Amino acid sequence: MSALWTAREAAEATGGTAQGDWQVSGVSIDTRTLAEGDLFVALKAARDGHDFVAQALGKGAGAALVSHIPEGVAADAPLLIVEDVLAALEALGRAARARSEARVVAVTGSVGKTSTKEMLRTVLARQGRTHAAEASYNNHWGVPLTLARMPRDTQFAVIEIGMNHPGEIAPLARLARPHVAMVTTVAAAHLEAFENIEGIAREKAAIFEGLEPGGIAVVNADLDTTPILEEAATRAGASIRRFGTKARDYHLDTVQITGDRTVIRAEIQGETALFKLDCAGRHFAMNGLGALAAVAALGGDAGRAAPDLALWQPPAGRGTREDVMMDEARQGWVLDLIDDAFNANPTSLEAALEVLAAATPRDNVGRIARGRRIAILGDMLELGPNEIAVHTDIATWPLIAQLDTVHCVGPRMRHLWQALPRAQRGTWADMAEEMVAELPDLVDAGDVVLVKGSKGSRVSLVAESLRNIGRRRRPNNNEDD
Repeated sequence: MSALWTAREAAEATGGTAQGDWQVSGVSIDTRTLAEGDLFVALKAARDGHDFVAQALGKGAGAALVSHIPEGVAADAPLLIVEDVLAALEALGRAARARSEARVVAVTGSVGKTSTKEMLRTVLARQGRTHAAEASYNNHWGVPLTLARMPRDTQFAVIEIGMNHPGEIAPLARLARPHVAMVTTVAAAHLEAFENIEGIAREKAAIFEGLEPGGIAVVNADLDTTPILEEAATRAGASIRRFGTKARDYHLDTVQITGDRTVIRAEIQGETALFKLDCAGRHFAMNGLGALAAVAALGGDAGRAAPDLALWQPPAGRGTREDVMMDEARQGWVLDLIDDAFNANPTSLEAALEVLAAATPRDNVGRIARGRRIAILGDMLELGPNEIAVHTDIATWPLIAQLDTVHCVGPRMRHLWQALPRAQRGTWADMAEEMVAELPDLVDAGDVVLVKGSKGSRVSLVAESLRNIGRRRRPNNNEDD
């Protein structure tokens, strides 16, 4: 197996000085996940990566990318010394992209970009050697890191691009130089940094600025801001493929949610297609259809990819569904957990509530005879000056009426909690840790429980505690002795 980078190649790509004649098989920015043979990149983030170079080399790193020889590191250690480590990582990414013959797709969107990226990874991997970003590596260091890790023989590459502020997407798109660029959706996320949703759409549309000549834009046709996306794609010289209920190219016909399955009927370039997802969610159906459009735009086989979408599962915290055994000694004492605690905005919350509303609780198990649909909702962050009204208005959504109880976490969600009908108003807690302490009294076997909130609300602690609640509740066999 050939090296990912040799000392000479890395030095030429970055303009740096290589010490030693080394080669590396991977690229890492974290000593906790570093594999033997990796190039350790000493980025400066919360802590200076130079403080961990000695540890990285001790764990078997093939070399380290640094701006100086760190204290405690031998003068003749295998290093690549550059002026600026982040700029050098970008240069490595640029060089990896330049030497690759891979067909590249870049994905952005207010909601669904990581799920869509993983759908594309799943289906493209069955059609060729595929490389994709890990986790949500979609920012100013995540995109170049993903590119720098790309093997030479990659046939398909999937690059996720995100943003928090204006001006972030275009430089990353130009670095990735995709043949296909996809916008999953445009929604009210990061409104603190933008005047309105049209501003968000223009920033998302900047992904088309990085398209290779003759590139293809894959656009959600169902948005109020679709014209902004299409105008930007046309300005970039791209041809456009549309997906959604208003699209002709990739038309979403019907979506049927049954338990934890989604069955989709679509018209794909004039042909009827029926495919399924092994998870519940109309939003996942839309993302899947968009992924098929992207596969075809890359030159892949969308007909072959459609049934392969059933192999995909949502990433952790993004709608994953699991049974939590409440009492192993009692058959059927199971809680159905929908963990969507990674992030939240109004669009993704509505999609998650639709999944919860379609779920079927189980009766005659647990302490309470009737199973319930329960939502535990944390604050949605970065929604701008109207955040209080946005949270309050959730109480008027038709989907809320289909739930039994809504528990709320955080100062913003307190406004929803106060607006709820008393029959549905559960517990409010200022912090997730406080909600965790009350969980044993809030849920029961037979319930379907959705946990949803922005990452900063820390409601992921609630989801994790639910996984462990069965062990905490298990009866003590000696308590009656």
